[in-house]
Amino acid sequence: MRTIPGYIRPNGEIGIRNHLLIIPTVICANQVCNRMMQMVPGAISIPHQHGCSQIGSDKDRTFDVLAGTGMNPNVGAVIIVSLGCEVVDPAALADRIRTTGKPVEVFDIQSVGGSLKAIQYGVEIAKRLQAQLDDEPRAAVPLSKLKVAVKCGGSDATSGMASNPALGNAADLLIGEGGTIVIGETTEIIGAEHVLAERCASDETASELYRIVHRFEAEVERMGADMRGGNPSPGNIAGGLSTIEEKSLGCISKCGTAPIHSVIEYAEQIPEGGLYFMDSPGNDIECVSGMAAGGVHLVCFTTGRGTPTGAAVVPVIKITGNQNTFSKMEDNMDVDVSGMLDGTLSLAEAGERIWREIVEVAEGRWTKAELLGHQEFSINRIGPSL
Repeated sequence: MRTIPGYIRPNGEIGIRNHLLIIPTVICANQVCNRMMQMVPGAISIPHQHGCSQIGSDKDRTFDVLAGTGMNPNVGAVIIVSLGCEVVDPAALADRIRTTGKPVEVFDIQSVGGSLKAIQYGVEIAKRLQAQLDDEPRAAVPLSKLKVAVKCGGSDATSGMASNPALGNAADLLIGEGGTIVIGETTEIIGAEHVLAERCASDETASELYRIVHRFEAEVERMGADMRGGNPSPGNIAGGLSTIEEKSLGCISKCGTAPIHSVIEYAEQIPEGGLYFMDSPGNDIECVSGMAAGGVHLVCFTTGRGTPTGAAVVPVIKITGNQNTFSKMEDNMDVDVSGMLDGTLSLAEAGERIWREIVEVAEGRWTKAELLGHQEFSINRIGPSL
């Protein structure tokens, strides 16, 4: 059994990072959380614009994403900071995250006595928890426990010809080791959904895949909009992509050749072993945040045009098949597979290059996004504000 160094959580899950996560339940708590993070090296905050004036399934989604992010196995301890009067219940949020067995502290700004007192109060908690995390050792954990999300953004013609198929090859290698791959971006499979449906492990899963595509198309129609006004994006078109169908065919190649076991909802906990599809938007940060909330350990992100964004609690590996992009944005790119286009790198060799990067990052090496401090986080909304 192949192993990597990791952190064993009380519930048996394994993490490849050991973050102290500070969660604001509402936008009103963002500044307190950000100041706490700045004053405690190693802490991470996830500011967002939600948590109040939300109802029904929209409120539930905010709760689920915040809870899932706190439950992510890369998180070792959590501090929840509430204002004290929002719709997201901080006690219920803490209880959900505590099901993992990790330490969770919670307080509200109004009860503590305002922002300055809350920052001071929270920093003392954060220092104590961070010291505990710093002392936690890593242990040998099975590589087969690794869950990896595959994502593309800022795509161009080289994405479908090089970086995406190379990532698909690496995805097959991970699944061959017993690991887990999740692909998302419902908007990015339109025009190629029938290709993925043929790979579904059951008729029920294929039907569910078609259902989420039709649901999205119906919502766009209800808004009186044409999604082709935004997809392909201006950058996609400038990079040589002419239609959404062309973009989608390139997009789906990044998940390899394994059968799709099931379709899961946005931020839903991802099962272990094999390939899954998460219903999620094409927006980079919203999609990756949902995958992190679902429990992935890291994200492999292909880009032709070049995009610098990372994620709050999971490392993001940036992969490009565009040699110009790798040269111009070397600060942000981790893996160059552009040799596929001039014949100096085979598909198998490119996939192996990405696979080695996955293993090394899982073993603890930081990605460029981590080194640059990219901790983007955003929650996909499904309803109006009150």
